[in-house]
Amino acid sequence: MKNTFVETGNVKRFLSALSGLEARGAQEACLVVVDGEPGLGKSTTLKHWVAQNNCIYLRAKKEWKPGWFANELLDSIRAEQPHSFERKYAKCLQELAMRQNSALMERRTFGLVIDEADHISSKATILETIRDISDMIELPTILVGMGKVNEHLKRFPQVLSRVSQKVKFEKLDVTDVRRLVDGRCEVKVADDLVRFVHQASGGYNREVLEAIASIERFGLRFEAGDEGVTVRDMAGQPLLENRHTGKKIVVPEAF
Repeated sequence: MKNTFVETGNVKRFLSALSGLEARGAQEACLVVVDGEPGLGKSTTLKHWVAQNNCIYLRAKKEWKPGWFANELLDSIRAEQPHSFERKYAKCLQELAMRQNSALMERRTFGLVIDEADHISSKATILETIRDISDMIELPTILVGMGKVNEHLKRFPQVLSRVSQKVKFEKLDVTDVRRLVDGRCEVKVADDLVRFVHQASGGYNREVLEAIASIERFGLRFEAGDEGVTVRDMAGQPLLENRHTGKKIVVPEAF
């Protein structure tokens, strides 16, 4: 499978939200919430953005406390970790501000991404620490969750007021599935098989990629016609696993 990052509709909405963040009115409104079901490509999108812009990616832990969060943040940027929380906090601000200034000089966006944010989105202490850091240096901070973050933040208006952009990742439409197939698959795939992949996958990135891997394995040892591998070509072949039943979905005779 090609190691290509594909810009789906979800990715484009995320990038549009970042543009909106840069054009925000209140400078302290630096939080972005990216929400959606598992398997829709949120983590892949954010990790790609982090790598492209030399940003910071952390995965929230269920038992995170402010000190633990600060330790992981400092560890991720290979900075020394003072003993007291007050010094850890000051060190975080110093290091992040330095990196943000460098990004401004290079005309790129610098930010902090916190994945699995459902673990912390109902905990006032850690949320306040993240908000304080974001406020102090006007740092774009992206909270990535699986459907609960926006609901949880309603309990904390002082944090919710700092959210300037919200992005909900949706299931892929057939056009996005075609984009993924074209961008990632090593073999040509016919339209009817793309439509079946869309239906069988339910629009989830994870399942589409599983289907692409199956098509590729088949197609590399099969001489397809000009239109590419079709439903008829793969009839009877396992395509992907149903996430609800765990059973293999097999390509039908026709679609």
